[in-house]
Amino acid sequence: MTTGFSQFDLHPQLVQAIEECGYSIPTPIQTGIIPLMLKGDDVLGQAQTGTGKTAAFALPILHNLQPRGKVQALVLAPTRELAMQVADSFFTYGKHLGARVLAIYGGASYNRQISQLNRGVDVVVGTPGRLLDLIQRKSLDISHVRTVVLDEADEMLSMGFIEDIETILKETPAERQTALFSATLPKEVRKLAERYMNAPQSVTIQREQPAVAAIEQRYYLVNASDKLAALTRLFEIEPVHSALVFARTRVGTGELANELTRRGFPAETLNGDLSQELRERVLNRFRQNQVKVLVATDVAARGLDIEDISHVVNFDLPEDDEIYLHRIGRTGRAGKNGIAISLITPQEQYRLRRIESYIRQKITRANLPTVEEIQHFRDNQLLEKVTVWLRRGRAQHERDITDELMKAGFEPLDIAAAALKVARAEEKQRPIDSLGVVPEMSAERPRSGKRPAERGGISRGRAEHARGGNYNSNSEKFARGPEKRKRIENFPAGRQTQTGLSTRTSHEAGMVRLSLGLGHKHGVRPNEVVSSIAYYAEIPGSAIGKILIDEQTTLVDIPEEFARQALAKSGDYRIHKLPATLKLA
Repeated sequence: MTTGFSQFDLHPQLVQAIEECGYSIPTPIQTGIIPLMLKGDDVLGQAQTGTGKTAAFALPILHNLQPRGKVQALVLAPTRELAMQVADSFFTYGKHLGARVLAIYGGASYNRQISQLNRGVDVVVGTPGRLLDLIQRKSLDISHVRTVVLDEADEMLSMGFIEDIETILKETPAERQTALFSATLPKEVRKLAERYMNAPQSVTIQREQPAVAAIEQRYYLVNASDKLAALTRLFEIEPVHSALVFARTRVGTGELANELTRRGFPAETLNGDLSQELRERVLNRFRQNQVKVLVATDVAARGLDIEDISHVVNFDLPEDDEIYLHRIGRTGRAGKNGIAISLITPQEQYRLRRIESYIRQKITRANLPTVEEIQHFRDNQLLEKVTVWLRRGRAQHERDITDELMKAGFEPLDIAAAALKVARAEEKQRPIDSLGVVPEMSAERPRSGKRPAERGGISRGRAEHARGGNYNSNSEKFARGPEKRKRIENFPAGRQTQTGLSTRTSHEAGMVRLSLGLGHKHGVRPNEVVSSIAYYAEIPGSAIGKILIDEQTTLVDIPEEFARQALAKSGDYRIHKLPATLKLA
């Protein structure tokens, strides 16, 4: 029986390229997918990164290429990084066939991408937003596409690309072959498969379950606005060798890493905005313990293989139970114990119960360290360090300095106290933020079946947006200790009424409703509104609230503390190269 790639009767040029890559035996996902795609079947593959799924769909597509001069295959990926990786794989496997492959993603030159499309491309790999832009510009013609692949479908849907994906699929021929790959299969992915796939054949590759017995799992009940304060308190006393912190969004990773660094806990980000070269640099610093905290999204952390991670932190709880298991499995490896920490809001307790049911294990509730406990821990650490140096007796130079100070008339005890004061000066970078009282709520799922619209979770607005209504971006904001939000009191006259902000008030406390001068007519999408305002106003994209897109205009909610900043940049905003004014609604 033939067990190598020759069993698939692929073009000799493909087999040659595969052998040059050092591959001889197909992986399980390749064995399951390749024959089905060669026959033309639609396929639904569930497999993790690292299982060889890219070759599973790339090889059949390359085998079936025809000398037509039109785009024959379209691959959608959630991030620029993944799009580039998949395109590189296509190029590597198809180099002896002369396959023309193009990666399309935001941030790259439109002119270069359009120029390459005009010269002719066989396979296009891209992110949904940029692909749709080029389709609407009539620069990318996908009317002759024979195969469409949705790679990392669960991540694309969780990042809000569902509308873009459906619009793109509607532009492709109805008789196309569709392949969908996803690490998990939540109901949203299954619904997408039902709508756009024709009797798909399923191939599931079960991964090895991480040994959770070696992982100490804890959760802390906190208000969403206190999560940063809670995390920094834990970092004060936890024996962190290296910590992998999971945030929901790319914007969230950057904000969290910045805030941790500002508070004396140096952190770096790992998300889809990083180039492959920069990603490797970050990972190398993490492996070498030059930085102890890495803040990542799930999609960016896929394929991450670092043995010595002491702590995994769910800053944002994942939507899928299986993803939780995959996250915590990155600690407790190689025979070592690991610690998994989850920061849970009262509204998320029912999701925690669901995870416990899935992993068949209780997760221990723990109490956050108090200010007194942290201060005591700091004192003990300082005492231990000083004791070590006293026992070593290797501080002659410092003794000479002490003698000079004593000759100047200072008492030895005063000198020692001042030296300790200097030694712990860096603690000022680590403020111990206060925590709010956490309301006790039922851990049961709401009877309506809807998830609560908590801050930092999937909001009511996003659900409405999926039905064509309002959109509310993830608006996790970090509390900054005693700093208070400043109310906007000096806007032009007539803004306020005796009852508040009139029509300019959003439905959410602390937000101001603004109007952007572009709408559906101009092809505006929610993610473009968020990215434009965040970029030009230099405010966190995750802070932006509800978005309501009308035919000519768009209403968007901005936190009060950022409203003046956003309005000051009114003449700068651009969407699809169109100028967009921003004003009070």
